[in-house]
Amino acid sequence: MTHTLTSAHQALATAGLILASGLIHAAPLPEALKAAASQQQTLELQATGVQIYECKAVKDAQPARFEWAFKAPEAELFDAQGRSVGKHYAGPSWEFQDGSKVVGEVRARDAGPDAKAIPWLLLSAKSNSGNGAFAKTVAIQRIDTVAGLAPAEGCSADALGREARISYRAAYRFFETK
Repeated sequence: MTHTLTSAHQALATAGLILASGLIHAAPLPEALKAAASQQQTLELQATGVQIYECKAVKDAQPARFEWAFKAPEAELFDAQGRSVGKHYAGPSWEFQDGSKVVGEVRARDAGPDAKAIPWLLLSAKSNSGNGAFAKTVAIQRIDTVAGLAPAEGCSADALGREARISYRAAYRFFETK
């Protein structure tokens, strides 16, 4: 089973993000997701893409059970003017058009205000490369998420190994040390 947006729907979703990017964020940022006082926000990008899940067997489950397990994100990153400036993929990694890259690891999560959306996150940089926009990134926030949860219908032995690509949107904020 594959869930994905057509290119026309993706363009509309991107346009909606661009229009919404200038608005005040709908929900307050949870305390656990706030960047350290020694960090300053350097960039905010909108992401439109998919969260990829794979049907897998639950380890050591007796009798055998199956679940959708998160595999990776796959998204395009847009600036406030709606220009494509990079991509987001497994790692989790963010790569800017200048070749710079940051790989993160989750430090904190919050369910966020929308129960039908993937959680909000605070990630710390575990590696950086290149000399551009992401070269000095030390933290990343994922906020304002829309959709992206694993399929509601369960997976089974018949679906083992299948992928589900679930559309999502989010804002990513990047922080450097002051």
